[in-house]
This record gives sequence, C-alpha cells and structure tokens, in this order.
Amino acid sequence: MIEQNILITAETRAIWLIFSGEKVFQSSESSGLLITTWGALNFAHAYQEQIVRIGSHGDLPCFLIDMGNEHIEQNNLSFISMRALLMQSETSFFGIASRAWQVALFMRTHRFCGQCGTAMQQINWEMAVQCSRCQHRCYPRISPCIIVSIRHEGKILLAQGKPQRSRQMFSTLAGFVESGEKLEQAVHREVFEEVGITVKNLRYFSSQPWPFPHSLMVGFLADFDSGEIEVDGKEILEAYWFDPDKLPNIPPKLSIAGQLIQHTIEEIKQQKNITIPSHS
Repeated sequence: MIEQNILITAETRAIWLIFSGEKVFQSSESSGLLITTWGALNFAHAYQEQIVRIGSHGDLPCFLIDMGNEHIEQNNLSFISMRALLMQSETSFFGIASRAWQVALFMRTHRFCGQCGTAMQQINWEMAVQCSRCQHRCYPRISPCIIVSIRHEGKILLAQGKPQRSRQMFSTLAGFVESGEKLEQAVHREVFEEVGITVKNLRYFSSQPWPFPHSLMVGFLADFDSGEIEVDGKEILEAYWFDPDKLPNIPPKLSIAGQLIQHTIEEIKQQKNITIPSHS
C-alpha cells in the first residue's frame, strides 16, 4: 500500500530507498539495503515532506525519497543501479523496490499537465497528480506485457533480442499488450510476429512488476502448435529449440523469465520420466 504525508521522527527506523538520478543509495559497509534511522540521514532532510511509504519488509517500513538529479556524496554510502539492486534483493523485496522506482519515475514525468501545460499538484489521499486548471488527473503508469515459455518435443524455445546480444543471453518471448487486446491474444500475436510459429494449450503462470520503466509482466506457458521458426530480425535476432541439458546463458531465477524457464524445464523432465505401463 502506498501512503503519503508520513509522520516520522529522528528515531524512525526503516528501509530507505533514496534515488539520485537513476541510482539508489546503499550501505557501503554491508553492500545491501539502507537500513537506518531518519536522524542519520541528514543529507535527505530537505525532502522530508516528499517521503512516500511504499510498503514494509519484515518488521520495517519502507520509505521512498526521490532527490531527482541532485548528486550527494556520503562517506558511508555508495550508489547502485536499480537493476543491480533488484538482482541482489530477496524475492519478497523485489516488488517493493520495483514500486519505489515506478512511483519516483511517475512523479518526475508528471510535473506538468499533458493537456494544458499547467503545473500538476499532488493528491493527498491517493497516489495521483491533478491539474488545478483543467482538472486532468494522472496515476502511475503501468504497461502490461506478456511473457511466454514454449515447449515442443522435450525442448524449450529461447530467443535472443538486441538487448540480450551484448550479454549473449537467451530468454523467453515477451511483448507489450496492445490497446483493446486480451492477454491471450497478445501471446498469440507476439509469438507469431517474433518467431513465426503458433502455439496452443496456453496456461497462466504468474506475474511480476518490472520497473524498466513501468511494466507488469504477465507470464504464460504454452505448447508449440505449428510453423517453422523465422525470426523477425528486428526485435528477435535468433531463436532455437534447446535441450534442457544444453541451455545457453539464461536470465536469473529472480526474474519471471528465469522462473518460466525453470518451470518449463521441470515439466519437460517430468514428462520424460513418465513411463506408460504395458498391457499384458
């Protein structure tokens, strides 16, 4: 739950997500989350009225402070990229960290009204901004994306797009949902557009917020139906069927892509181990 107008004291102990540019402060000593009292964060006190509570982790509240592009050096603190923070976080903290960045980005990019250009004002009772002139109201942007893992004859389909080329990584297929489109329709369209095949037996898997910059990944599992792999050459550069024992470099299990791949591999291995009893 997102809360604004937070009352804190110097003794308030919390997990602090403090953004400067596109990076977040972390403890230099422990190379982890910034856990301390408000009194110890003198450099951030000018932003007290902008503190947003974005949830809790364990028994500690989690607070967001966005310093915009202000850059401050602190002896006991260092900077880390948002992606690096997510990769080193516990699964239970992933959503909170994602929410923090998405809220910070929303406030940065909605300072002025998109209809008349007037400065926007923050709403006190919900996470939104509103124009005092034309009453146009905006909420944090969430862009739904589908992501799907496809299996066929004991193998899994993995593809490499332009963003993965430099890391030599292969992953599942994914794409944004278009206006007026069902999630299932988006899966079938994206798969056909990117690799030229059709799928069947579509099953919902799970979902995950992905703050680069404001996506909600909706995961599916599917089986190959028909066609031959033919990459579009734009978003997807290579795509192949991989044997579970000969996988390329793939995403970590913290990401939904990694979880989809792991689940599909387990399904394939389980299917291979099933023996059909003979009838005498």
